[in-house]
Amino acid sequence: MTKHKDNKTEEQILKAAQKVFQAKGMDGARMQEIADKASINKAMLHYYYRSKQLLFEAVFKKAFALLAPQLNAILNDDSSLENKIKNFTYNYISFIIKHPYLPNFVIQELNRNPNFIEKIKMNVTFPNIDKFKLQVQNEVNAGNINPISAEQLLINILALNIFPFVASPLIKAFTNVDDKTFKTLLEARKKEVSDFIINAIKK
Repeated sequence: MTKHKDNKTEEQILKAAQKVFQAKGMDGARMQEIADKASINKAMLHYYYRSKQLLFEAVFKKAFALLAPQLNAILNDDSSLENKIKNFTYNYISFIIKHPYLPNFVIQELNRNPNFIEKIKMNVTFPNIDKFKLQVQNEVNAGNINPISAEQLLINILALNIFPFVASPLIKAFTNVDDKTFKTLLEARKKEVSDFIINAIKK
């Protein structure tokens, strides 16, 4: 008999995989554990996803597809530059708190396979910064903010938001905090990061 993939089963697999990847990371995750958590056998899991890598990519794309449209909307709405920075930071940190494995996965994948970003760009609403670039330049020209390119500003925003998630074990060791306190620090960064960047660029 010909097998047919079922959307409900696939969603079950992706939810289970997300939990395992979040807890164990790419290297520590095992297909058998994912199959067990999804309440299916390993053969069925391999029918849907032939390898752990393909499953990880599917989990990533599903999660990033939720984030990308939000960030794209923020970068291209008609709000002020200050509100863009605040909203971008709040939305990004809120999202990554729920999907903490994503930053490390992106960096790992891009180091291993630089062409991976092309897969992302083809499958999701990838953020476009053209309007953001024009807005930043207009603010500079008007004398409202210190001279800075939109690219440098975006890199600053991303770096300050991403680093705590990528380097969480190091930060916890340096600051000597437990997981609960670290989560509190991350919540506080929603305001800390945006305030820091806004104060750095405004006249």
